Amino acid sequence: MLTGIKQKAIVGKDGKIELLATELAEGTIVEVIVLVEPPIEEDETTYLLKSEVNKKHLLKALENVEKGNLIYVDLDEYEKNYL
Repeated sequence: MLTGIKQKAIVGKDGKIELLATELAEGTIVEVIVLVEPPIEEDETTYLLKSEVNKKHLLKALENVEKGNLIYVDLDEYEKNYL
């Protein structure tokens, strides 16, 4: 009968992966399959907030939005006049 053990592990120095399986007797033959999780993608805001300069720009932009200090651009009109 085939049984499974699922664990999360972190790859260590020189690619070493350690698993703790106390339910298996010493000398048990096992087959190991490693599934690699894709990296977590950050949204743009999280990425930009990592930089202090970008964070200041974003917070200033939010402040401007809250104050109604906005500039509206008609893209169709812009294309007619400038492109």
